[in-house]
Amino acid sequence: MTSPLTVPAAPSSAVRWTPRLWGTLLVLCAAMFLDALDVSMVGVALPSIGSDLHLSTSTLQWIVSGYILGYGGLLLLGGRTADLLGRRQVFLVALGVFALASLLGGLVDSGPLLIASRFIKGLSAAFTAPAGLSIITTTFPEGPLRNRALSIYTTCAATGFSMGLVLSGLLTEASWRLTMLLPAPIALLALLAGLKLLPRTTRERDHDGYDIPGAVIGTASMLLLVFTVVQAPEAGWASARTLLSFLAVAVLLTVFVRVERRAPSPLVRLGVLRSGSQIRAQLGAVAFFGSYVGFQFLTTLYMQSLLGWSALHTALAFLPAGALVAVSSTKVGSVVDRFGTPRLLAVGFALMAVGYALFLRVDLDPVYAAVVLPSMLLIGAACALVFPSLNIQATNGVEDHEQGMVSGLLNTSVQVGGAIFLAVVTAVVTAGAPDRATPQAVLDSYRPGFMVVTGIAVAGLLITLTGLRGRRTRPSIVVARSTVEEADTEPVSVRD
Repeated sequence: MTSPLTVPAAPSSAVRWTPRLWGTLLVLCAAMFLDALDVSMVGVALPSIGSDLHLSTSTLQWIVSGYILGYGGLLLLGGRTADLLGRRQVFLVALGVFALASLLGGLVDSGPLLIASRFIKGLSAAFTAPAGLSIITTTFPEGPLRNRALSIYTTCAATGFSMGLVLSGLLTEASWRLTMLLPAPIALLALLAGLKLLPRTTRERDHDGYDIPGAVIGTASMLLLVFTVVQAPEAGWASARTLLSFLAVAVLLTVFVRVERRAPSPLVRLGVLRSGSQIRAQLGAVAFFGSYVGFQFLTTLYMQSLLGWSALHTALAFLPAGALVAVSSTKVGSVVDRFGTPRLLAVGFALMAVGYALFLRVDLDPVYAAVVLPSMLLIGAACALVFPSLNIQATNGVEDHEQGMVSGLLNTSVQVGGAIFLAVVTAVVTAGAPDRATPQAVLDSYRPGFMVVTGIAVAGLLITLTGLRGRRTRPSIVVARSTVEEADTEPVSVRD
């Protein structure tokens, strides 16, 4: 299906975008901005929320985990729903739900209701994220134009995350409720603009029915996986409950694969994963976000608990990384055109690993410019290269009617990677917690966690290097007509 706003594939990236095309992209960027903003804002507000609503630490965790559970658990369903029911329709409905849930979260006076609103927000984001990404990839043709659009799109995500860190420190000083309410008017404005600007899409007509069993089993398996990982540090990784939950996840995923192989119109067409390029994009997303979430978690504890920095001071310490992403990401599209995604991913993961490794030098009296800032700049440069490249590589060569599915897969990899590796890093730090909690002993207990984070980034680098080897040793195969050198030559549209 081709959108009426689609730019013809023949012209180069010098084609001038119409105001309507820019408006479409800005609406989609607003939704991505809100997703990132919401994730980063809530963390700083948690102590104030707990004090005001009299919530325990374990209950506070679910204000974060509830969002992750809804988001990570329903992304596969959200991506395929966008393909089947229409991307525009799914995006707008989910954006409206996001606005209402934001309003509810800022008005409630109950912990369970606040957690419920966070779950609903995560659920709605599970539909807006893949629908929005697939609207971009079906509106802009593969090549320089799409790469430019995706670099702008991912820049908005980085900007939202960076602004969320700073805004949360400022807004929480007045009231934590403002951090919950702020996304509501932005989402409403984006919804009104989207009704006028987003290209009309039609439902997929030639599918063989709806994969209801796959949707139920796939959603259940993702929900249980995220729930198990989030609860594992508290329940114990070797506890009977955790082991049985992981066993149940394995059983559900096995059944899901069997169902998808036999379904006439599967929720996830497994043939997509025959592409080495697609597999590297998905595994890279797991390593990228998993390492960064673990790093941010430990660094926040280090700065606030050990150094005594305020929430705003901590947010400003992270700001150079986010600012670097916001400034440079818009240029990544043209860099991808020249060098291809495998090279950019390899360079990005290398910078990320070095940035994490340098942070191991921190002590109890760090000089920010000499010790912390170099890591932040390297990590910011890495994020500017890796995140857009992952989106481009995952969606290149995929037919329009499967863009929502692939977008859902990529976002699922991001969220599940974040949940899994945050839990792993937390478990490593907890296991090394000192009996006598002197500041130096606590800092020493953090170092294994930072080493794990560095190891995850190195694993991401090794995964991406296999793509470079494939480019050197394999003959060129044309997959799709494009003006950009493709990241990989393996076809991704082979039917399973």
